[in-house]
Amino acid sequence: MKNLIKKAKGLVSQKKIEEAKKLLPQVYKILDKAAKVGLIKKNTAARKKSRITKLLSLKIKT
Repeated sequence: MKNLIKKAKGLVSQKKIEEAKKLLPQVYKILDKAAKVGLIKKNTAARKKSRITKLLSLKIKT
């Protein structure tokens, strides 16, 4: 889970927005699964998804 999020953030910082957008469904899936089995709380998963999406949308605009 952490590695996938780091990979997405790394792609954004390298200005590879399209590749990061393709990785987004995988990030959502792994966060949802982690919340479902109790690895992280539901709100934590929602917060992480929100922040990564916000990061992508800000980079797209600039």
